[in-house]
Amino acid sequence: MKIEVINTGTELLLGNTLNTHGAWFGRELFQLGLRISRQTTVPDGDAIRQTLEESISRADAVIVTGGLGPTSDDLTREITAQVIGLELISDESAMRSLEAFFAIRGRVMVDANRKQALCPVGADILPNPNGTAPGIYVPPRLNGRSNCAVFLLPGPPRELYPMYHAEVAPRLRALAGIESIHEALVLKFTGIGESDFHQGIDARLAAVPGLEYGYCAHIGEVDLRLIGSPAAIEAGREIALKSFAPFLISDDGASMEKTIVRLLKAKGMTFATAESCTGGLIANRITNVPGSSEVFTHGFVTYANEAKTGMLGVPAAEIKAHGAVSEVVARDMAEGALRESGACIAVSVTGIAGPGGGSEEKPVGTAWIGVATKGGLTETFRIFHPRNRKDFKLAASQSALEAVRRKLKAI
Repeated sequence: MKIEVINTGTELLLGNTLNTHGAWFGRELFQLGLRISRQTTVPDGDAIRQTLEESISRADAVIVTGGLGPTSDDLTREITAQVIGLELISDESAMRSLEAFFAIRGRVMVDANRKQALCPVGADILPNPNGTAPGIYVPPRLNGRSNCAVFLLPGPPRELYPMYHAEVAPRLRALAGIESIHEALVLKFTGIGESDFHQGIDARLAAVPGLEYGYCAHIGEVDLRLIGSPAAIEAGREIALKSFAPFLISDDGASMEKTIVRLLKAKGMTFATAESCTGGLIANRITNVPGSSEVFTHGFVTYANEAKTGMLGVPAAEIKAHGAVSEVVARDMAEGALRESGACIAVSVTGIAGPGGGSEEKPVGTAWIGVATKGGLTETFRIFHPRNRKDFKLAASQSALEAVRRKLKAI
């Protein structure tokens, strides 16, 4: 079944609003055994017309988001009715819902809102309990241009997502008539690149019958995506792990930080961080994981040298002698975090994010990382990630977390 998504809204193209619908629809439709064949973003107004005409000529179903509000630039329902060749009429139930929405809130409904009750003749109104704009479903039999179903949905996620689950997914499932749904598995690796996979296992993955695979590279991470029957996925998984098991973060799509929280819980250990150049990013990533409060105790952000000395006990003489970005200071920071927090394991990072502050000996992108454990030897290592400031911080946090992951696996 060919499904196309049209996202409308000038704000999406100006960059004022982040368009998150594409990734969301991709995940949700895959769970139904369906895929998006094409996705388009267009500004408000007549650009919707041309895109809709093209989409319904080649797709089995088109999902349009946005443009159902009360303002003059909300034209999705009007343009859709014109393209398909249906008259717009006011739907009585939609009007009652609109009036009730404003009455409950003690507000006067201005006349502009009445256009939200308009619906192509014969189409279904999709209730919107979370907003004023109902959705619309035009079945294939009503489409005078092609045998294509059309769904018109509000743009805001808080309105769109519940409506999709309640009204769109059941209709798509019935239209598609899919008997078997392929499964998917994402294996996350670090310390290797896409080219390593291509060189090492690409040909063997391609030889697995019924297996679809692909790679997606992120900073400090590569995802291997496997799609197919359970047997095909397991065959692909075994091929990947046979060559790259030491680099595996997770084989169920779990992030680096979620994997570390899992390991800490399994081993009954607690964790603390001491950060300079990453500014608390490592702690932020860990605490984004539900349940991290069971294992994460302290996050020290010691950006200034005085903070390293005052909070972690790093000797000022060592900072003066070796510099804040040094193996000695990284070691002292990790051990200080371990001591002050009482945690079982602590990681530190100190580096030069740039764009200034580097030297020939310590160029921008240099960082030192330390990992200290109770009753164990502190490990330190240098990394070099010459990136922009934001990406450097992410890369450094990934390297630090990977060092913790490897240490936990070894304990």
